[in-house]
Amino acid sequence: MSVSSKVPALDHALHAANTWVRDVAGQFHTEDREFAYRVLRAWLHTLRDRLGVEAAAHFAAQLPDLVRGVFYAGWNPSEVPARYDADGFRARFAHDAGISAHDVSKAAPATTAAVLRHLPQAQVDKAFEQLPEEIRALLRPMSGIAP
Repeated sequence: MSVSSKVPALDHALHAANTWVRDVAGQFHTEDREFAYRVLRAWLHTLRDRLGVEAAAHFAAQLPDLVRGVFYAGWNPSEVPARYDADGFRARFAHDAGISAHDVSKAAPATTAAVLRHLPQAQVDKAFEQLPEEIRALLRPMSGIAP
């Protein structure tokens, strides 16, 4: 049963955010939307915090409204870019997603694959170019995971 806010723009924003969460859940073959939301939020925040202000703003501009809100939630632009390496990225992602650091090597690329269903590859690549290669490698979708 679908509930309408009677505000088409809000209904569309909620639908778009739910679609993103559903697609992340699909990458993990789960119906656990809370888990999928945590993983998507962790992906967005660890990427956001490693980018500079301008790169983060350009990336966020491509996101649907509610996903953009998740991206910016808790952001302190005076503290970016955070200078963490791949191990730091793994630790932050794992903590935010509520998963083990070992599972980040599956969760991060699977989430990227889901994001690529909604954003152009070039836009994601542009953000990833701002990252050290060791972090880009953690985020790249694995072969066999369709974007």
